[in-house]
Amino acid sequence: MKAFRTLAVGLFTLMAWSALASSQEAFTAGTWTKLTNATPNGAGINQILLLQDGTVMAQDAKFATPNNWYKLTPDNSGSYINGKWTTRAALTIYDPLYFASAVLPDGRVLIEGGEYDKGNPVWTTKGAIFNPRTNSWLSMTPPSGWTTIGDAQSVILPNGTLMLANCCTTQEALLSASTLTWTTTGTGKADINDEEGWTLLPDGNVLTVDANNTSDLTNSEIYNTATGTWSTGGSTIVKLDDTTSTGGGSHELGPGVLRPDGTVFYAGATTNNATYNTATGVWAAAPSFGSGLDMADAPAALLPDGNVLLDTSPGIFGTGCKFFEWDGTALNSVPGPPNASIDSSYYGHMLVLPTGQILFTDFSSDVEIYTPSGSAQSAWAPTIKHVSATLTHGIRNNIIAGTQFNGLSQGAAYGDDTQNATNFPLVRITNNATGHVFYANTHNPSTMGVATGSTLVSAKFDVPSTIETGASSLVVVANGIPSAAVAVTIN
Repeated sequence: MKAFRTLAVGLFTLMAWSALASSQEAFTAGTWTKLTNATPNGAGINQILLLQDGTVMAQDAKFATPNNWYKLTPDNSGSYINGKWTTRAALTIYDPLYFASAVLPDGRVLIEGGEYDKGNPVWTTKGAIFNPRTNSWLSMTPPSGWTTIGDAQSVILPNGTLMLANCCTTQEALLSASTLTWTTTGTGKADINDEEGWTLLPDGNVLTVDANNTSDLTNSEIYNTATGTWSTGGSTIVKLDDTTSTGGGSHELGPGVLRPDGTVFYAGATTNNATYNTATGVWAAAPSFGSGLDMADAPAALLPDGNVLLDTSPGIFGTGCKFFEWDGTALNSVPGPPNASIDSSYYGHMLVLPTGQILFTDFSSDVEIYTPSGSAQSAWAPTIKHVSATLTHGIRNNIIAGTQFNGLSQGAAYGDDTQNATNFPLVRITNNATGHVFYANTHNPSTMGVATGSTLVSAKFDVPSTIETGASSLVVVANGIPSAAVAVTIN
C-alpha cells in the first residue's frame, strides 16, 4: 500500500482494427484546457464521478469534517469547460480518501471504505450512499464480518449488482441496491484483493491481475459472474505488479482499460505493460513507456477514437508525469496538463465526459479537460430504436430502447483507489431554435454490461422540468460517443 503523502493539493476483430489503423493519418495529440470557472473557494478536487443527469460530482481534497462535495454542470451549450460549480450536501459520516465508488443503476452514488479517514490510515469499513434527488447522504452498513474495506475496488456487474472487495482479504460481496444488503461471493481467489483493479469484460465477467501472489508473479484472474467464482486468466507474460517472490515491493498495479477492438491495455507498476485479448483469452507483452516510467496507482481513460490516455511517472510514486495515448500498436507521447512536472501519476483522476473529452483532477484547484483529436467510428455509437416523438417537460420514466447504450468499455480506470465508470446511457436533448443543451436524468438501464452489440437494451429517463419546449433533437451518449439524432417535440 502506498505511504500517505500530504498533497498541496458488438466487438470488432483485431484484423479489422489493424486494417483501420493502417489507413489512419499520422497521430495528432489532443489539447488541455483549464475550466473557466474556479472551484468553490478554490478547493482542490479529488474523486470525480459522472452522474446520470450529465453533471459531475466531485470531492473536496481537503481533509476536513464535514467532507465537502461539489457539482459541475455544463453550460447551456453543453460545455464542461465553461461549466458552473455549485455545492452538494457535505458528507458528515466520515472523510474518506482512496475508496470504492460507483453510480448505481438507479442514480444513487455509493462510496465504500477508505484507506484514510480524516487523514488517518485506518482502512475503514465506513460507507455512505448519496441520493442526488434529495441531495442527502445515508450511512451504509458494511458486509457482515468485515473488519476492513479500505482502498478497495468495486464494479457494477451487467445485472446492475455492485461487487465490492475487502482490500485486505480475499473477500468480496454483492450489494442489492433495493434493500442495501450484502451477499458473500467470490470463492477461489488466489491472493488478497489489495491494490488490484477490476475490468469488466464483454462477456460480463471481471478481469484482474494479481498484486499479492508470491507464488505466481504474472498471474491474472477472471471472476465468473454466473458462478461467483475466480479462476486463472493466464499469465500476463511480463510482470506488471510491483511484488517480489518474498512478498516485498509496493504491490501496486496500473489500470486496465477495455478498448473497442476487444483488447484490454493493462499498465504495470513495473516498467512493463501488457494486453489481454478478450476474444482469445491470450495475453501479450506491450511496449514500455521508457525512461523508467510506470503507472503505479495511476489513471487512464478510453478516448472516443479507441485510444487510451495514460498518466505515467518515474519509479514508484516519483514526480514528473508524462502522458501518452495507446493506439493499439504504439504509445504516442502527448502534452501533459500544467501540473504534470510536479505531480506523481497517482495524484491523477480521469473521467470520460459526454462530450468525449476527459476531465482531469490532481488534488489541486487546477481542473483540466483533455480534448482528443480523434473521433469514433460510427459503428461504435449507440443506436436508438424507440423513443416517443413527443415528450413532456417534467415527465419521469420515459422509455428509450436501442443498441450499445452502455458503450464498449467502462471508460476510465485507476484500480483499487478510485472507480468512476461511465458505461451507462445518457439522454441529451438539444432545442432546435436556441441550440441549448439539456440532459435528461437517465436511470435503470436494462443492463450495465459493456460491448452489448446488437442486443436490444433500454433505459428510463426523466425530462427536465426546466427544458425548453418545441422541436428538438435527442441523442443517447455512451462514453462520450453520441448516437444519430432523432427528432422529438417537447411540450
